[in-house]
Amino acid sequence: MERVAIIGASMTQFGQREEWIRELLSEAGQACLEDAGVAPDAIEHLYVSNMASGEFEGQTGIPNALAHDLSAIPAYTARIDQTSSSGGAGVYAAWQSVASGASEMTMLVGGEKMTHRSTAEATDVIASLTHPVEYKHGVTLPSFAGLTARAYLETYDAPRESLGKVAVKNHRNGVDNPHAQFQKEVDLDTVLESPVVADPLRLYDFCPITDGSAALLFCPESVAREYADEYAVVSGIGGATDTHVVHERADPTTMGGVVNSSEQAYEMADMRPEDVDVAELHDMFTILEFLQSEDLGFFEKGEGWKAVEEGVTDRDGELPINTSGGLKSKGHPLGASGVAQVYEIYKQVVGEAGPRQVKAEAALACNVGGFGNCVTTTILEGQQ
Repeated sequence: MERVAIIGASMTQFGQREEWIRELLSEAGQACLEDAGVAPDAIEHLYVSNMASGEFEGQTGIPNALAHDLSAIPAYTARIDQTSSSGGAGVYAAWQSVASGASEMTMLVGGEKMTHRSTAEATDVIASLTHPVEYKHGVTLPSFAGLTARAYLETYDAPRESLGKVAVKNHRNGVDNPHAQFQKEVDLDTVLESPVVADPLRLYDFCPITDGSAALLFCPESVAREYADEYAVVSGIGGATDTHVVHERADPTTMGGVVNSSEQAYEMADMRPEDVDVAELHDMFTILEFLQSEDLGFFEKGEGWKAVEEGVTDRDGELPINTSGGLKSKGHPLGASGVAQVYEIYKQVVGEAGPRQVKAEAALACNVGGFGNCVTTTILEGQQ
């Protein structure tokens, strides 16, 4: 099987946007084609990662509309919905379409339009992914996060301040990301004194509601050489699920989907966790950065908080995590988030991350759906 390459990538401004979903998708798609120097009629498969355009906007059929808007007709189109990991699932689908030989040029565009809805309305749309029994009792993802954070802090004797330091770090990284929703540092006191949302988690432990889009262009490595001297290859990728009912898990601080998807990705890439130079993790809540960093094998169980305290995950640390600012600072437009994560690690391994650049030959992105219900892990390596 020939290796699959990424030859173009784009990301729009994340935040509160006036544009609707079709416009956001088109903006990212056009920018990605320009980045790669590829004509739109070269696209054979066109995937759109999106969780809820119907629920948020009453807009369906967006992949077909995007093919029209990009002049990519007659490309095959499909919408990829895997809740908040729709972007990662889209990366898997785009990789698979090229790896299988079905397409020699596949574009993935992820996007979501959310900010025109109230926080309560947006939270309710997102909470619909939970099990019906949990949902009817008012369970939301923030409540899961608070319960899990409390269990983690008590089980591993972690100080509350360690969670706050994740927010401080990621906001600091977001300052250097021109596409981030929040490009402003916060101090630890601000995080710890912000309003309680789901004890022990406070406002600054949560990512914002966001509009935005991002895009990637995939092709066989042999085709990549026709377009670019520098590109990235998908050296490893894996996808997995965990119990839909969170309380059925043996250990709520372990995300089985992260463990299993990363094992697949490491095996495919013939790598170990210590071979990863930089990572983008799904920090929808600060506690998730601890859980994923441990379940990906970067740190021992219960040791992720110590890595943050010691500066290991800082941009100039041994393993930089969320150089983009993460979902916490960059923003979380559901269907775009996993695509934007891979955008960041693509930029890192091809040496185009600007002031966020770290030394990176191999990079990993982990995109989580729900509270670990479904996960995609992707590993990229740069080729020059």
